[in-house]
Amino acid sequence: MTGTPVPAAASPSALGDTWEMNSAAAGPPIATINPTTGEVLETFAPLTPAEVEARLVTATTCAATWATSTFTERSRLLVTAAELLEGEVPVIAEMITTEMGKPFAQAKGEVVKCANGFRWFADHAEALLTDSEIPVEASLGLVTYQPLGVILAIMPWNFPLWQVARFVAPAIMVGNVGLLKHAPSVPRTALFLEHLFRRAGGPEGILQTLLIGTDQVPGIIEDSRVAGVTLTGSTGAGRAVAAQAGAVGKKAVLELGGSDPFIVLPSADMERAVAVGVQARIQNGGQSCIAAKRFIVHAEVAEEFTERFVAAMDALSVGDPFDPASEVGPLINAAAVDVIEAQVENARAKDATILCGGARVEGPGGPEAPGAFYRPTVITGITPEMRVATEEVFGPVALLYVAADANEALAVANDTEYGLGSSVWTNDPDEQQLFAVGLQAGQVFINGMTASMPQLPFGGIKASGIGRELGAFGLHEFCNVKSVWIA
Repeated sequence: MTGTPVPAAASPSALGDTWEMNSAAAGPPIATINPTTGEVLETFAPLTPAEVEARLVTATTCAATWATSTFTERSRLLVTAAELLEGEVPVIAEMITTEMGKPFAQAKGEVVKCANGFRWFADHAEALLTDSEIPVEASLGLVTYQPLGVILAIMPWNFPLWQVARFVAPAIMVGNVGLLKHAPSVPRTALFLEHLFRRAGGPEGILQTLLIGTDQVPGIIEDSRVAGVTLTGSTGAGRAVAAQAGAVGKKAVLELGGSDPFIVLPSADMERAVAVGVQARIQNGGQSCIAAKRFIVHAEVAEEFTERFVAAMDALSVGDPFDPASEVGPLINAAAVDVIEAQVENARAKDATILCGGARVEGPGGPEAPGAFYRPTVITGITPEMRVATEEVFGPVALLYVAADANEALAVANDTEYGLGSSVWTNDPDEQQLFAVGLQAGQVFINGMTASMPQLPFGGIKASGIGRELGAFGLHEFCNVKSVWIA
């Protein structure tokens, strides 16, 4: 594993001259902090500029050789990585839960999902990247797909394994190599991913982790050896990366924030809509770009849905993510709880109604180690001047709206700067068509929870991003889609 671990209990001043010299060259340490207790578990020294340069050289060398690899070699690497994941599910899941706090069962599901994603791309990429003959006025017209080279991936902490898997699987199958700048809160997972592909038999440099600060990212994007960049994160971060990539004319794929609507109409299966709605809001502690955030309910069923939904949210168990009884774990850190608390208190001060929750929760560590917990919350009476009306609420807080009819529900759903996912609950074919066509979003799920899967392209419009991950479109994003014309 790369990176230099230093004792978790030691302060920078206690580490001697070596640490002071490294920190001056590379920035502050990167730490694994358990969000359940707030305990610092391990600290890593960021890479120095010389170490970053060495990784760029390795990536460039690897890209040149990997571009000539066969689909058989590429798929074998992904299948082997999948087998390693499948053989170590509990161990890997324990690392994820410890590092970012999601319930252990959900972490195990994330590991399995990554293995399945690797297998899907291993099985289908060759067919999706096969040359296509195009009828033209010539003896041959051809579209062929070739790798770009080194791709920088800037990834978030909320799905620390799956977010990287859905980038690296298509990248590898195309013939690209990756540099991973993961979120600073999940360094163990970042280093594990690099090690995974080494264990799977990948060539040196196929995926390398960069333990670096955000200030070093622009220089890497500008580097002529880097062919493109992909980012999953906030809208602000995405705009910054897009500007940096655009300034040097490089491809960027951005999957950004969301304020996804969950729309319930009179013909819906109410019991299922409530159950899935709760799961869609609190999965991963509500820390998901495609989580249901705005619940827009037809007036005819608003009373019934509200009563059931609030009761179900209020009954959720919040606590230790390793306890099977816990349905909601901690948020990523105390700062995230501060943001959620400020958003909710802003709504409360502006006369919103808090139907349940609306408060911090003390974690299993007690007052001395309270952790980063917040009670599942439902808010109604939302008005445009409230922060929750315009900001992404990244935690277990549901916003409840009532619409007079389907057309008003559609208008409320589209009244946002975001356009990532959406979920609509109706058994009326005309309403299904209305929302499938009319929703301004990259995904529309009808009678189901919005989800990412390897078969379907994933991404958003408006402030939710540009480009697509996954599916055939994700494979083609970081390709040179080359036209060949022969007279």
